[in-house]
Amino acid sequence: MSDAPRLGSLDQAVAALREDLLAESGPRISTMRNYRFAILPYSPADEFKLRMHMRRLTDHLLASGWGVLPVSLQKLLIERIRATGDDNITALVARERKLFEKDPGRALTYLREKIAPHIEGPNGIAADVVKLIEKFAAEYPDRADQTLILIGRAGALYPFFRSSALLKHIDGKTKNIPVVLLYPGTWERQGDATALSFMGELEPDRDYRPRIYI
Repeated sequence: MSDAPRLGSLDQAVAALREDLLAESGPRISTMRNYRFAILPYSPADEFKLRMHMRRLTDHLLASGWGVLPVSLQKLLIERIRATGDDNITALVARERKLFEKDPGRALTYLREKIAPHIEGPNGIAADVVKLIEKFAAEYPDRADQTLILIGRAGALYPFFRSSALLKHIDGKTKNIPVVLLYPGTWERQGDATALSFMGELEPDRDYRPRIYI
C-alpha cells in the first residue's frame, strides 16, 4: 500500500540540492559518478516560488564561477509547433475548438495525437535538449564539476509529458554535467521506490533512477 500523495518542504529540498552541488569533492546529486541526474518535485501551486529559488541558486552559482544553463521545455515545445507553419497552427486550433464543443475528451485526444510526436521519443523535445547541452558543454570544456543544467517549465507540457522518458533519451548525452529536472507534481512511496505524479494528476510513475529531492 502506498502513502497518500504529498510534497516535502520546497525550501528544505532546494537547500539540500544547493549543499550537494557545492560539495567540496564536486557535485554529489547522485551516487553514480556517470549518472548525474536529479529531480526536484514541487507543488504546481508553488511555480513562482520555485522560480524564485532557482533564480537565487543560479545567481549564487554564477557568482561562484559556475556556468548554469536553464532549459525551458515550454519554449522548446512552442518553437516546435511554430516550425510547423501558421496555416497548420490555425487548422489545429480550429479543429480542437470544433471537437471541444461536441466532446472535450475527443478534443484532448486530438491534441495528444498532434502534439505528442513533437514531445515524445529520442527525436522529440529530448533531441532539442541534447543540442542545447552540447552547445553549453562546448562553452565550458573540462568543467563538469562547475556547471549545471536546470530543466524547467515542464507544466506547460501537461498532459503529454513523461519525465522518465525524457531523462532516458538524454542519458549518456549530457557530457557528465549535472542535470536537475524541476518537476511539478506530487510523490508517494511505493514499497522501496518513490513514485511521481505529474501535476498531481497523472498515474504515479516509479520508473526513475535519479535522486529525488523531497
